[in-house]
Amino acid sequence: MTVVARGARLAWLEKERAIVTTEEQRAPVEVSATLDAITPWDLVLVTVLEHQVDEVLPALRHSAAKQVMFMFNTFAPLDRLRDAVGAHRFVFGFPAIFAEFKDGKLKAQVIPRSLAALQLTIVTDPAWAEIFSKAGIPTDTQTEMHSWLRTHAAVVVPVMITATRVHERGSGLSWKESHEVALGLAEGFALVRSLGHLVTPSNVAVLGKLPAPLTTLGLWLLSRHPMMASLGGKGPGEARTLIDAMVAAAPARSARLQSLRP
Repeated sequence: MTVVARGARLAWLEKERAIVTTEEQRAPVEVSATLDAITPWDLVLVTVLEHQVDEVLPALRHSAAKQVMFMFNTFAPLDRLRDAVGAHRFVFGFPAIFAEFKDGKLKAQVIPRSLAALQLTIVTDPAWAEIFSKAGIPTDTQTEMHSWLRTHAAVVVPVMITATRVHERGSGLSWKESHEVALGLAEGFALVRSLGHLVTPSNVAVLGKLPAPLTTLGLWLLSRHPMMASLGGKGPGEARTLIDAMVAAAPARSARLQSLRP
């Protein structure tokens, strides 16, 4: 396996020549600053943030890789990514893995199939779903990936907004703020439907039907969970990117999300 990295992460990997976990487990890897265009990789896994993907598209386009799997939050249409690498090579997925780096070392937890109601890793290709599952990452296939991603954005944007505010001031949301964010959640679901998508999966569709007071209470309680300050420490960039894409898709139906943009 070869890891393509840059900056401080590249320097760290060049020194260690391995992915190192916080439990001191080591997975040896080859390291490169660029993607080798000649090698016919079975799979190139693209795990950058959406606003970073344009930088790597030229290398992916000219790569000899057999398949290219993108894995990141996005609300934007997937056509340009598919066109960049070719429909025959294009795969999209989303990981159900909690992960972070601590002093260069990876701390990760794969969501097991027993918590499938929370979320499982999903991909558009059944063959890769089987391979990932056999490797210890329970994975399902999702054919309506665009609907799934847009639904996911509608859910995670309010969570990111909440986390950003908690991190900035070190305390939970007020009831009024929680209500405003809850309205943003409802607007996101309505936006997804207005664009012709089903809210999917079914457990998330149930969330979208909850009365506003319950959603407000849920966000108020969530803002007091210790993990929110840590999540907010990652910065507002991803929330801004998702909101901007939602606004671009339907400016007249996203006023609440525009007002909540961090």
